Amino acid sequence: MTKYKLEYIWLDGYTPTPNLRGKTQIKEFASFPTLEQLPLWGFDGSSTMQAEGHSSDCVLKPVAVFPDGARTNGVLVMCEVMMPDGKTPHPSNKRATILDDPGAWFGFEQEYFFYKDGRPLGFPEYGYPAPQGPYYTGVGYKFVGDIARKIVEEHLDLCLAAGINHEGINAEVAKGQWEFQIFGKGSKTAADQMWMARYLMLRLTEKYGIDIEFHCKPLGDTDWNGSGMHANFSTAYMREVGGKEYFESLMAAFEKNLMDHIAVYGPDNDKRLTGKHETAPWNKFSYGVADRGASIRVPHSFVNNGYKGYLEDRRPNSQGDPYQIASQILKTIASVPTDKKAAA
Repeated sequence: MTKYKLEYIWLDGYTPTPNLRGKTQIKEFASFPTLEQLPLWGFDGSSTMQAEGHSSDCVLKPVAVFPDGARTNGVLVMCEVMMPDGKTPHPSNKRATILDDPGAWFGFEQEYFFYKDGRPLGFPEYGYPAPQGPYYTGVGYKFVGDIARKIVEEHLDLCLAAGINHEGINAEVAKGQWEFQIFGKGSKTAADQMWMARYLMLRLTEKYGIDIEFHCKPLGDTDWNGSGMHANFSTAYMREVGGKEYFESLMAAFEKNLMDHIAVYGPDNDKRLTGKHETAPWNKFSYGVADRGASIRVPHSFVNNGYKGYLEDRRPNSQGDPYQIASQILKTIASVPTDKKAAA
């Protein structure tokens, strides 16, 4: 038997953006534990905005398990928060209520800033560095500094060790800004992996004395890019059937449901979706082929393949909850009729 370090990880009740929480318990298993072997576990919800002090018990229900490359015999356990009965989802538990489709594929592009001493990594104490332009995919100390690449490479290795479908990294447009991409099949799977990748990044940067700033426009109304979490999505029907008529109906549905999407695409998005810095205005829907200034960018490959494949919604921001983002995208897609005969 081996003693395993089980890190139970969950989302707290803070709004508009939940925080990641985690605590460890030690349990013995003959081999790396399966999800079914992991027990429910309680925590103090009064300290996480999820319960009152006079009745503070909440329950953690394991829903996904990953190896923890940073710990000997470590296990990362993604959890849903349940009420004390262990069966009823807590009101803050968005994962339990999202629309899911195993045939839906999601690719999330997570942008973020490294922060140190209250400002983006590499910014001078007063004022700004040279204007953005050379930082995107930049190489060299003057563009990316001496520590950021070490962190993103270490984070990449931790994600791969955990079995997360991490698909790539790059320095982003603003100084101190980076991005990583996560892909998953099914909205719950994709979102579980994104939340776990966020957790691993936050935990990793503790030892470097650096914070991660996920706010979508941390530098305010300046000529510096904000941070998004572009959502690339497709369903089996979009990949296998598609067609121009279906695509146009889909875009009409996205336009009709504009505000439902904005409501779950992350807080303060009006500060980021201004029509500048490769964004579309938050209150106006648009789409265009290879257009990074549109709400939805349509890849050339999608059109060239007979309007089949994936699309990119560029409006979700870096603080958005991938559970709710993916669910809303699927709700809108589900509202569009399909040719069931063609799909069969």
